[in-house]
Amino acid sequence: MIDILTANDVQHTYPLSYYAAQRPHPAPHRPLKGETKADVCVVGGGFTGLSAALHLARSGYDVALLDAHRVGWGASGRNGGQLGSGQRLDQAKLERMLGEQISHQLWGIAEEAKQLVKSLIFDHGINCNYTPGIIEADHKPGFVAESQRYVEKLNRDYGYDQISALDQAALRDHVASDQYYGGSLDKGAGHLDPLAFCFGLADLAHKAGTRIYEQSRVAKIEQGSKVRVHTLDGVVEADHVIMGCNGYIGGLERQVNARVMPINSFIVATEPLGTDRAKSLIPNNEAVADSRFVVNYFRLSPDHRLLFGGGESYSLRFPKDLVEISRKPMLQIFPQLADAKIDYAWGGTLGITMNRLPHFARLGPNIYSAAGFSGHGLGMATMAGKIMADMTQNQSERFDFMSRIPTPKFPGGEMMRGALLSLAMTYYALRDRF
Repeated sequence: MIDILTANDVQHTYPLSYYAAQRPHPAPHRPLKGETKADVCVVGGGFTGLSAALHLARSGYDVALLDAHRVGWGASGRNGGQLGSGQRLDQAKLERMLGEQISHQLWGIAEEAKQLVKSLIFDHGINCNYTPGIIEADHKPGFVAESQRYVEKLNRDYGYDQISALDQAALRDHVASDQYYGGSLDKGAGHLDPLAFCFGLADLAHKAGTRIYEQSRVAKIEQGSKVRVHTLDGVVEADHVIMGCNGYIGGLERQVNARVMPINSFIVATEPLGTDRAKSLIPNNEAVADSRFVVNYFRLSPDHRLLFGGGESYSLRFPKDLVEISRKPMLQIFPQLADAKIDYAWGGTLGITMNRLPHFARLGPNIYSAAGFSGHGLGMATMAGKIMADMTQNQSERFDFMSRIPTPKFPGGEMMRGALLSLAMTYYALRDRF
């Protein structure tokens, strides 16, 4: 069995990503040694765990946060940095799946998630280069009319007026590629440096009183009126436990692991292209995500690089040539970058669910989990931390609502689900091409 926490990276060290190379890393927090007590033990130092810890510490709770490596080490510090609107599924699909009332509630929570991230950034001066604007780009002509209808639906039914439709000519004014036929521009969404955002959250949580323990992998959780959370070298005894493990949960919690599957995604960063060349690709500095099932997502960095995420790999182990796996789709979209050097290439592991909606679960009377953000976690994972912090303070309405949304188990069990997903992804990748 592959151990996803150790399979692809040097332990306790940030990956060789563009994000990790941009600024000094915060001083390490000491590992947990021996036994300690807390009101709440948070497992996981990404968006979910850091948000939960911050909100609880601000409310006066004694919080101990445990991370197997370092804060922001996992998907939260490696992703494409896009803060999108809504859930991972669009509202039209959600209405067909869950009905209009629930879909409107999900939209409201997602809008609050966006606002939460922006408030944390701007109210506390987190330097993570937040920039407004995300483009959804249609890679097939037949998708354009559907995008137009969806924009009209959000304007009309959800009162969301920050999104507008783009025809092919307008799309070309925003993205210098002949691969796209239209799409939409969402000025209420945006993009940022996710690792810098994690560092900012960790700093705020620590200053609020959270005890952060890094290099403290959780090995076992004993349920009871006082939950005992065991690491290899210590124990936290707590009244409540919040789990923010996402795709890295592994065998720690089988109920969640059956519904949240880890998959890998890959990003490259070009050399600095210079102001003029970079602006010739994306003149207005929006982030872009396209309509492929295997999504390509990209944006410019503050120092005028192209950060491009894409490519396909269905093994839990990263492929040997990380550069080529993302460079190939990058050149399909921007052949004008054929001579551009790749300075950074990295991979990360996210958690997906069958229905692409996050999985909230009460795992015991005083143990709560949220995971499976399916590539849409910057806002919703941060919001999930706040929702679980509220849950420990007997404000359960939003947690109960999210946990009532059914999350099917992946077929095939832990041994076979990867192979089945690989077959499905191969089919959809071929459909994208043809």
